[in-house]
Amino acid sequence: MDTTKLRALALEASKNAYSPYSKAHVGCALETSDGSIYTGCNIENASYGGTICAERVAILKAVSEKKMKLKQIYIYTKEGWPPCGMCRQVMSEFAADDLEVIIGNEAGHETKMKFKDLMPLSFTPDHLVP
Repeated sequence: MDTTKLRALALEASKNAYSPYSKAHVGCALETSDGSIYTGCNIENASYGGTICAERVAILKAVSEKKMKLKQIYIYTKEGWPPCGMCRQVMSEFAADDLEVIIGNEAGHETKMKFKDLMPLSFTPDHLVP
C-alpha cells in the first residue's frame, strides 16, 4: 500500500487518542499480508500499566480478525516517536519477514526501516518451537 494513504489513516487515528495524562496523540495504520488495513490510537489509563499504545491497538484489531501477518506499519506522532519496547515485542509476534516500519511526524518527515533493523535479535515464536 501507498505510504501516503497509511500516513493519512494513522494521522486520522491519532485524533481519536484518549490521552488525558501525557497529552500525546499517537496513531497507527497497518497493512496485513492480505492487504487488509487496521488502525489504532493510544488509550491511556490512570493506572499507567493499563495504557495501551496505538500500535498494539491496531495489531490486536487485526489479529482479532485472524489477520496474523503484518506487512507494513505506520506510526504517527507529532514528534515522530518510535514504538516502545512492548509494541516492538508484539510486532515481532506477527511480523512478516519483510515487515516495513514507517515512523512519521507532523512536519512530514518519515523514517522507514525493516522490522529486523528496528529490533535485531528479536524474540519470536520461532524460539519456542522445538
